[in-house]
Amino acid sequence: MLKLTAADASLVIDPDNGGRVVSLTVDGLRLLRTPDDDPGGGHWGSFVMAPWPGRTRRGRFTFDGVAHQLEINSGDHSIHGTVRARPWKVDHADQRQVRMGCDFGPAWPFPGWAGQHITLHDDRVDLELSLHATDGRMPAAGGWHPWWQRRLDRGEPAALELPAASMYVRDADGIAVPETVPPPPGPWDDCFTDLSGPPILRWPGALELAVESDCPCVVVYDQPVEAICVEPQSAPPDVLNHDPAVAEPGQPVVVHSTWRFRT
Repeated sequence: MLKLTAADASLVIDPDNGGRVVSLTVDGLRLLRTPDDDPGGGHWGSFVMAPWPGRTRRGRFTFDGVAHQLEINSGDHSIHGTVRARPWKVDHADQRQVRMGCDFGPAWPFPGWAGQHITLHDDRVDLELSLHATDGRMPAAGGWHPWWQRRLDRGEPAALELPAASMYVRDADGIAVPETVPPPPGPWDDCFTDLSGPPILRWPGALELAVESDCPCVVVYDQPVEAICVEPQSAPPDVLNHDPAVAEPGQPVVVHSTWRFRT
């Protein structure tokens, strides 16, 4: 485990378990669900989704005229990439930041790797995700999947401010398609775009946290009573079957997010 500290904030990372952020504590408050909240499960912390986020329909896609089949690991579909359960190699770590990398492994049909740079400041966490191709072109998309606590040790339950003008339609398979509508009332398990500002989680009487990002999409999963997921993504789910960004050797796809908090 790696621990970063800054002022009254601390952040713990487990490189061996998908490079996952295990916990974020601010002013004595645990903002993310931890392994103790979901023993034996994966609904805790924050993990990287790469080289694709969300579901790929039936694990199938075609790139540069070649058809590919991914591992099926979510019903009939493939979900959240390949690096969330792989060990990450730490290249640098100190009190405030860590850099680490992870190859995509045999479940991804293109040679490549993901890089993470995480920096803890007094008032925020800066996250950078880079997706690298090492031998030719490959489709590339990614993002972060944090499990925020619905309730903290003090204050009221979390409320989400989501300044999104559009939401992707989901079809009978529950997968987003390239059609958008104005967002209906929640709860949601949906992908939003046309954001006019960052989503903001507010725990009245305790703390607020803005999820800033240069990603054009954010998935919100707020159906569980114990958690709210606010997931910046560089593309909507099933992007491998639509119009993915392309990484080439020396030209990675790079995205950023910042968790900005204040009590």
